[in-house]
Amino acid sequence: MTSPPYGAAQLAVNVLDAHSLLAAFGVLGVGVVLFAETGLLIGFFLPGDSLLFTAGLLCTGTADRTVRLSLAPLLCAAAVGALAGAQCGYLIGRRAGGALIGRSRSRRLHEGVRRAEELLERYGHAKAVVLARFVPVVRTVLNPMAGALEVPVRTFTVWQVVGGLVWSLGLTLAGYALGSSVPDVDRYLLPLVALVALVSLIPLLAEVLRARRGAGAKEGSR
Repeated sequence: MTSPPYGAAQLAVNVLDAHSLLAAFGVLGVGVVLFAETGLLIGFFLPGDSLLFTAGLLCTGTADRTVRLSLAPLLCAAAVGALAGAQCGYLIGRRAGGALIGRSRSRRLHEGVRRAEELLERYGHAKAVVLARFVPVVRTVLNPMAGALEVPVRTFTVWQVVGGLVWSLGLTLAGYALGSSVPDVDRYLLPLVALVALVSLIPLLAEVLRARRGAGAKEGSR
């Protein structure tokens, strides 16, 4: 049986599967996916967290010998994609306002908008921009929302860089560290990706609990 031509193989890529994306596009795919997920509203469904973690694993050469990535180019692609995407999303929001979001019929996207607005209102600009990086869908919509709500450019840029670097480099290096220390880690890849998705919600959950405790303390003091 002959293998399918290169073009057909590319069309067969599952954009929801991190391993499929990496096998097809490698390091370049990481940068493009992160740019789309954080900068373009159409990228809200892309698997940013699992893509970064899996890419880090594949840099060790122990998880899958058919796909081997280099760590330094991967870290550069991840950082550039995450930072450029967020800044692009902010500029789109600044110019188009909420028009693009309003045209979408995606329930999941509008839920992300609601959560993004709650983050900005509850935690302020700086903390919300950082926290949003770790919440799927919210990290897509918060950037244009920040632009539409006229969050100061300097404030947004500084904190999106901080959050973007911690998120993109942190998840990639976590995958690399685990792949370097655990033999045959590919056996546990699916549970690990699920765990990464849960862990990514910890910063937001911690802030929610802290806010509730603060509100409870204020009511108790009345």
